[in-house]
Amino acid sequence: MDLTYDPRYNIAYLKLQEKVAQVETIHVSDELNVDLAPDGTIYGIELLNANRQLQRVANGKLVIENKATGARTEVALP
Repeated sequence: MDLTYDPRYNIAYLKLQEKVAQVETIHVSDELNVDLAPDGTIYGIELLNANRQLQRVANGKLVIENKATGARTEVALP
């Protein structure tokens, strides 16, 4: 699983698995798209206006937390 963020366009993409087939993009809302395989497998989730949608701490960073281990990583968002 990969989470990428493009600050130029303020888009984040959560890739759950590699694309091995043609995908269909389902537009869930103005700020959310989901990429699906023909069998319904979810390949990824695209967040538009991502910095408003991602969990942020007061200092303007994305917080990534492993609930099993308690490990935390912070990534700066513009």
